[in-house]
Amino acid sequence: MALKRIGLGTTLAALVAASACVSESEAPVGRFGTSKGGDDRSGPYDVVPGWWKPAPDHDATWTWGSASGAWPDTPDRILVVMWGDQRRQRQQGEENERNRNFLVAVNRDGNITENWAQWDSLFNRPHQIYINPYDPERAVWVDERGGNGVHEAILKFSNDGSELLLRMEDPFPVRGEGGPNPRENPNPGPLDFGQNAVLAFLPNGDFLLGDGYENGRIVRYNAQGDLLSEFGSVGSGPGQFDLIHGVAVDRDNRIYVSDRRNHRIQIFTEDGTLLDEWPDIWDPVAIMIDVNDFVWILDATLNRILKYNLDGQLLDYFGTYGEASSLGRPGFTCSDNAAIADAGLDPDHSGACGGFSLPHQMSVDSEGNLYIAQFGGPWIDKYVPKPGADPSRLIGQPLGP
Repeated sequence: MALKRIGLGTTLAALVAASACVSESEAPVGRFGTSKGGDDRSGPYDVVPGWWKPAPDHDATWTWGSASGAWPDTPDRILVVMWGDQRRQRQQGEENERNRNFLVAVNRDGNITENWAQWDSLFNRPHQIYINPYDPERAVWVDERGGNGVHEAILKFSNDGSELLLRMEDPFPVRGEGGPNPRENPNPGPLDFGQNAVLAFLPNGDFLLGDGYENGRIVRYNAQGDLLSEFGSVGSGPGQFDLIHGVAVDRDNRIYVSDRRNHRIQIFTEDGTLLDEWPDIWDPVAIMIDVNDFVWILDATLNRILKYNLDGQLLDYFGTYGEASSLGRPGFTCSDNAAIADAGLDPDHSGACGGFSLPHQMSVDSEGNLYIAQFGGPWIDKYVPKPGADPSRLIGQPLGP
């Protein structure tokens, strides 16, 4: 026994000595390098404080409704959809929403340069906005969830907003259209949308609809809006969906679906054959695949962006909730109250300095700047890569031609 104790002691002494040598000669390199401090709250990005601004007709009573989507045409033209305007303080018996300021464009500094007010009658709950990366004309697409007299619809506009190029409208926009599951329409037609949610595009001009909040199906249309195929139903089994809230397509035309309330990603062939499931991803609300073949997922409950490889292995994440704090202090906010006021930020929602607040859609411009629509803010955040940021932690350009 004595010999064993001596051997163990010698081994421990050697380990301690080796550790001391390492600490003296070279600092351990962690996940975030060797710099001191920091908490990685915005990952490899810096937020642009006060980038999102009020509309010209906002005042002490009226401000933005929920922020639902943002998509850059160029770094100097970012298209945004909002849920109109709302009262800063709701009042019983009063009009609390105004049907205006649904779709605007802002420049690189966040200043409003366009307001597509000519199309306001088509909108009530514009859910997300896109530019098809395979379209040389860069048409603008909006997925409209309907309500308040507005039909559920898929809308395609010319890039400058002067023309409505395609209008696919549900003729019977009735919530819960029947079936054993009150959220499911068991035999939906090509335009029987069930709170349609998201779009994705294929290289040949076809596009996919994630349909959606009530229906549980992926629908494929050609460029003219003709139905080609569909798959899925409401449920929690393999190949079923409970609130589709994100769709993406990889280089091999495999279809990735954010199955939000089932807290998973499901992956399919073009004909709807289930290939894989990535479980235990809580509340995935958006999914995109970049040119580096990484899969980026926006998590609305964790308030994070998660990075996966094509095999579903979690590689990285960043982001944090931005509006709550301890001991009654304000949340993750600008430190300069005057800057908050100058930027027109609502003091009740002054977390618009990098923290997430129910993030809803993300996109990246050609300079690598990241935009996130913070649905619960409501605001749009612009994030720029930090100087010297690790390139592997940055979101690449969306997959395209």
